Amino acid sequence: MGIQILTDAMIRTHSILFALLLSTTASFAQNHVYEDLLIMYVDEEYEKCLYKADRYIEKDETRRDPLPYLYMSLCYHEMSTMEKYTTDPDYKYSARDALKYAVKYRKKDKDLEFFTHYEDYWSELNTVAMETGLFYMDDKAYSKAKRQFDRMTRYYPENPGAWQLLALSQLRMNLARDAALSMKEYHKAYLAVADVKRLPKDQQRLLREAMLRYTEYLNTKGMRDSARTTIAMGKDHFKEDLEFKALYKSLN
Repeated sequence: MGIQILTDAMIRTHSILFALLLSTTASFAQNHVYEDLLIMYVDEEYEKCLYKADRYIEKDETRRDPLPYLYMSLCYHEMSTMEKYTTDPDYKYSARDALKYAVKYRKKDKDLEFFTHYEDYWSELNTVAMETGLFYMDDKAYSKAKRQFDRMTRYYPENPGAWQLLALSQLRMNLARDAALSMKEYHKAYLAVADVKRLPKDQQRLLREAMLRYTEYLNTKGMRDSARTTIAMGKDHFKEDLEFKALYKSLN
């Protein structure tokens, strides 16, 4: 088991490093390649990397470049998994800051020049954010869940499940108008997916969870027809899932 964990970690590290190297060679649209940030990140000098990236963000000539924001997100994410940082008052909100800077990065990378190089990172970030958001939902901390899913939609608006869970958290807070807007974005993102089974595993899991929870909410509110419509959208994609199948059958 230990060897497998180590191997998985090495594969993940190499994939992120490869993405970083790709980005430095593809950075023709900006003036800097940020090799210094790359070296500090790879050497796990996260505090130094944060400081340097922040300096770039403050400078007029580099504040519009997306990569410093991405390095901030990457560093904060790594720090959020390490006890020496999570127990440090200065970095106890690293998980939140990883999402915050992912949002800032996405705003700067309008043409998605670097975004697709980081699929492994988005998958990992999505997974952690999703688990935190669902924990808040189960704990009835709907305001915290809303903030979590809202950040997910802002750094990855193509992720349909995040939009649906954002809508659900808004409904739980009686924000019906906001929920309707989020569901509009959900349908847009869902229709843009050519094949759900080709979505990354993290997005498939999030979408399945979103459909189940949103359907159950509608059903408890007596909106059985709407619940049927919601669950039917995933019938062909999640028909092998026992929980999904059971809910679908109970409504039809």
